[in-house]
Amino acid sequence: SLPHRQHLLASYRSHGANFLARETQPESLVLIDAERQSVLLATDPIGLSHIYYAQTADGLVFGSSADIVIHHPEVDDTISRQSVFDYVYYHHCPSPGTIYQSVKKLECGQCLHYHDGQITLSYYWQPAFQEPSALDLKQAGAELQQLLRDAVKSMAIHESDTGAFLSGGLDSSSVAGALAQAFPGQAQTFSIGFPVQAYNEIEYARLAANHFNTRQHEYFVTPEDTVKAVPLIAAYYDEPFGNSSALAAYYCAKLAKDNGIKRLLAGDGGDEIFAGNERYAKQMLFEHYHRLPRFMANALETGLNHLPTALAKQKLPFKAKRYIEQAKTPMPDRLQDYNYLHRHDITDIFQADFLAAITPSEPLRLLRDCYWRPENASTLNRMLYMDWKITLHDNDLVKVNRMCELAGVEVCYPLLDQRILDLSLKIPSASKLNGQKLRWFYKQAMADFLPEPIINKSKHGFGLPFGVWLKDHQPLKELAYDAIHSLKKRDYFQPAFLDQAIDMHQSIHAGFYGELIWVLMMLELWFAGKGR
Repeated sequence: SLPHRQHLLASYRSHGANFLARETQPESLVLIDAERQSVLLATDPIGLSHIYYAQTADGLVFGSSADIVIHHPEVDDTISRQSVFDYVYYHHCPSPGTIYQSVKKLECGQCLHYHDGQITLSYYWQPAFQEPSALDLKQAGAELQQLLRDAVKSMAIHESDTGAFLSGGLDSSSVAGALAQAFPGQAQTFSIGFPVQAYNEIEYARLAANHFNTRQHEYFVTPEDTVKAVPLIAAYYDEPFGNSSALAAYYCAKLAKDNGIKRLLAGDGGDEIFAGNERYAKQMLFEHYHRLPRFMANALETGLNHLPTALAKQKLPFKAKRYIEQAKTPMPDRLQDYNYLHRHDITDIFQADFLAAITPSEPLRLLRDCYWRPENASTLNRMLYMDWKITLHDNDLVKVNRMCELAGVEVCYPLLDQRILDLSLKIPSASKLNGQKLRWFYKQAMADFLPEPIINKSKHGFGLPFGVWLKDHQPLKELAYDAIHSLKKRDYFQPAFLDQAIDMHQSIHAGFYGELIWVLMMLELWFAGKGR
C-alpha cells in the first residue's frame, strides 16, 4: 500500500540500509537510491519471493528470476559445474548459488546493499526462538486459529476468484477450512489424485471438503499427462528443478485456472514452522544417545564391536550398531545420511574432470552454515530454520510459485504470514514435537477445527507414482530414458552410471530408482528446453 511504502522510505531516510532490522513486518523489496547511487535488495524472512543478481563491470543486474538476469548482455551464462553437483545432491540448485557461474540469489531474510561498485550482504532478520516454561498453549492455539483466519481473509480476493489447494493433509485442510469460513458454502478447493492406490489420498481431501462444505474440484493425473507436461515444466523453471511433485502442483493450479480462479491459497510451511516432518522426530531419537554417561556409551560400543560375526549380523545388534554410527555423526550432516551421493562413490557417478572442478563438500557446508546461524536455538529449532531455506525457500516455494505462474494463477501462503511465523517462535520445542508426536501443538490447536481422521493421518503429500508408471508405460519410458542417454553427451556423468540407473530401475526398487531417473531426466530436459 502507499502508506506502507511511505513508511519504509521514511525509515530508510532515517536509518539507512539498517532500517530493515527495525521492521516488525519485514518483506521483500527493491530500493534504488539515485541520490546516494546505491541499491538495496531484500527478501522476506522465509523467502516467499526470490531475487537474483549479478555484478558486472558497470553495475548490478537483478531480477525475479535467473532468466531475467542472464538476458542482460553483460552477464555471462556459463553453467556452474558446482551447481550441477549441488542439483544432484539436493534435487534443486540451493541458494546463494545458481545454475550460472556469474549469477547469485539471495537467501531468506537476507539483504544486499550495492554502493560504489561493492556488494555487502547481511542477514537482517534472524529468528529469536524462545522456550517459555509458562506459556498458555490453549490460548496460543486459539491465537493460531485466529491468525490463520485473518491471514486467509487478507489474502482472499473474492469467493469466485480465490481457491485453495487441498491435499487432505493438516496444512491444506486448515487453509481450506479458513477459506470456507470466509466464504461459507462458496469456497472452492482443488485436489489432485492418482490412479495408483498407494499414492492416492483423495479420500482425505474429500473428507475435508465435506467437513467444510467447499465446492470441491478434482483431477486425476495420468502417465499421459506426465509425458505431455514434463518437458514444458522442466523448461519453465529458470534453473534445473527435480521435485517430482511439481507435476501435481501444475495440474492442480491448471484445474483452478480452468475454473476461473485467479488466486490460490497454499498450505506450505506448516511442517517447517511447527515440526511436522518425520525426520525431526528421528533425529531427536539420535540425540538421546548423547545423553548417556560416557562410560555407558563406551561399554555399549565396545560390546557391539566385539560380537562374533554371526551374532553381529542379527537384526537387533545390527540395528544397534547402525544407530550408534548415525548418532555419532554430527548435526546437521546426519540429516543427509540417506543421500544418494553419500551412499555411493561419487567417482563412479561423475567424470574425473568434472569432480576436479567442484567442491564435493559444498552442499554440506551450506547446511552447516544455515544450521548454526540462529543463536540460542534447540536442535529442533535449528532443523526448522535450516528447512526454511533448504525445503521452503529453495524448493517448495520455487515449485509452487513457478507452477502457479505457468498455469496463470497467483499463489499466497497463509501459514507463512509473518504473524504466524512470530507465534511459532514462542512455542517451546517440546510442544512443537512432543516426544515422537509430530506437530503436537498444531494438532492440539486444530483439534476442534479439523476432522479427527485428518488430525491423525500419517504424512503423505503430493507423491507422484512416476517410478511405478515408468516400468510399463512406453511413451514415458522413451521420454525419460532418451533424456538420460542424452546426458552422455555432457561431460558431467560417467556413462556407465547413467546406464546403471536405467537398469536398476527396471530390475529392482522402481520407486527408489524412479526418483533418480526423474532427477536426471529433468536436468537434461532443462538443458534441452533452454537450447543448450
